[in-house]
Amino acid sequence: MHGEYKVPGGKLVVVDLERAQEVLRGVRVSGDFFLEPDEALDAVDRALEGAPVDADAASLAARITAALPPGTQMFGVSAEGIAIAVRRALAQATEWSAHDWRLIRMPPQDPALHMALDEVLTHEVAAGNRPPTLRVWEWGAPAVVIGSFQSLRNEVDPEGAGRHGMTVVRRISGGGAMFIEPGNTITYSLSVPESLVSGLSFADSYAYLDDWVLGALGEMGVKAWYQPLNDIATEAGKIAGAAQKRFVAGGGAVLHHVTMAYDIDADKMTEVLRIGREKLSDKGTKSAKKRVDPLRRQTGLSREEVIERMVGVFRARYGLAEDTVTEQELARARELARTKFSTEEWTARVP
Repeated sequence: MHGEYKVPGGKLVVVDLERAQEVLRGVRVSGDFFLEPDEALDAVDRALEGAPVDADAASLAARITAALPPGTQMFGVSAEGIAIAVRRALAQATEWSAHDWRLIRMPPQDPALHMALDEVLTHEVAAGNRPPTLRVWEWGAPAVVIGSFQSLRNEVDPEGAGRHGMTVVRRISGGGAMFIEPGNTITYSLSVPESLVSGLSFADSYAYLDDWVLGALGEMGVKAWYQPLNDIATEAGKIAGAAQKRFVAGGGAVLHHVTMAYDIDADKMTEVLRIGREKLSDKGTKSAKKRVDPLRRQTGLSREEVIERMVGVFRARYGLAEDTVTEQELARARELARTKFSTEEWTARVP
């Protein structure tokens, strides 16, 4: 069995192994990481030899750590990263390069239709009818998008939303509220087969699916990192938030979508969103306006150029062919937007 794992912010770890009588055999770890002393690599292989095939990543990492020679230095890799590569080998996980990636960019769409497109396209990936897809959104109207489990009245000030013409919609993934203004927001979705994240914990899958974005930001001069569970941050503050929804039908699929603040009207945001004191305290700041630091200021680039550079990095890493939503997909999404995402029953399902 063969497993690979690109450590977020680090290097590639490769594990080849055999499964014999429910234990690991013939384990060989390799990659483009740095490790001192040389004999540490043999120690890692020996530590994994004979480990139970059902051992989780934490216990495998503990075995590796205990076996390392004193003074071992690891650069671009960790015991946890090696353990995840083992789990991905056992799960027969697929790699980014194994897929025929498609790019969808459409004219601006209604917020409810965006919610529906995410659901429809990811179902199609799960069913094997559509290749893994990166969709870059364009917003047709200002909106507040609340998480699947958030309370509507706790998150949104209806008077503020009405005064500023904000449409309120609820998405199918968890996480917090998103304040959207067309032209000031960069939003994208990844609809991927479950096999791409096999062997990863729920938390690890977030950083794994957005590693390309961190690389793109770095090329634009923005040093960014993942702030668990689902924020992309810099020294200046949060610049993006991610959310996921898992689909179990068919071969299984994951919807991973991210909203990035290119620019933001902080005063308007605080009039529309009811951001609780506990959340602000948890983020270590006294003002909601300081929680989000826009990409416009950090990059000095236009919104379109930021998007083009992001897409360019994805294409260079994994390949990316232009695609469109099919007529059947669009028809289903429009019906779902009408019957679900535009209804009070769905939007206020958690009052």
